[in-house]
Amino acid sequence: MKAYVFPGQGAQFVGMGKDLYENSAEAKALFDKANEILGFKITDIMFAGTDEELKQTKVTQPAIFLHSVILAKTMGADFKPDMVAGHSLGEFSALVAAGAMSFEDGVKLVSQRAQAMQKACEMAKSTMAAIIGLEDAVVEEVCAGIKDVVPANYNCPGQLVISGSEAGIDEACAKLTEKGAKRALKLSVSGGFHSPFMEPARVALAAAIEATKFNTPVCPVYQNVVAKPVTDPEEIKKNLVAQLTASVRWTQTVRQMIEDGVDSFTEVGPGAVLQGLIKKTNREVATAGVSSLA
Repeated sequence: MKAYVFPGQGAQFVGMGKDLYENSAEAKALFDKANEILGFKITDIMFAGTDEELKQTKVTQPAIFLHSVILAKTMGADFKPDMVAGHSLGEFSALVAAGAMSFEDGVKLVSQRAQAMQKACEMAKSTMAAIIGLEDAVVEEVCAGIKDVVPANYNCPGQLVISGSEAGIDEACAKLTEKGAKRALKLSVSGGFHSPFMEPARVALAAAIEATKFNTPVCPVYQNVVAKPVTDPEEIKKNLVAQLTASVRWTQTVRQMIEDGVDSFTEVGPGAVLQGLIKKTNREVATAGVSSLA
């Protein structure tokens, strides 16, 4: 069985999607439609902007979403998923690629999500740190003992990203280093994503998601919050709202997909981060990537 997976924030690069725009009429039409919906020429920043411009959350999230979804659409009949999943932001790409919502609604929701997250970051200072080389249970235990610190991204065995207040993350990094972490690295992010610090963004996005039409996808979508296959539109919406303040259970998602019969994963979108995480979770499965028209 074949799974398609979609990357999240951090995979962006200047020049992304340019080959699609220049060589596919379908892709060009979709990019132009996105520019119109967003109210600015995101294509200018994607194709020839600076790293700094592309790093702005309001640009990064729609840029990665567009690159991923438009790639999937230009694959045409070759895009035949038995199941899909996306890491954080990538879940929106997965849902559009699997037909759970329209391209236009996906662009609008991702833009609203990015802006709501940016606002939440400005309301209260928070940050994230990657913890390398410890069992998840050890990290969870340390987080449970520190105010405002939670596990945010379960990326693969031995790699868990935590979220919280700046003081809380400093304390957690010190304690986890004592516990034997190979690295406890503070990340250069604008805030503590996938934590209670994103509650204002969750509230803002909930109304937008509720007002959006969702369909039954063409295949099961393994959602971050539950790490299980979901096809019911109402359940998809509920999990999508919860995702902003809940952990991304990527390790658990990959394991569940393999248990459910997947033997090959194809990452659609910029970079190859998910392929690496999947290989660290299970070396037996095949991985591939589609990141350009070629």
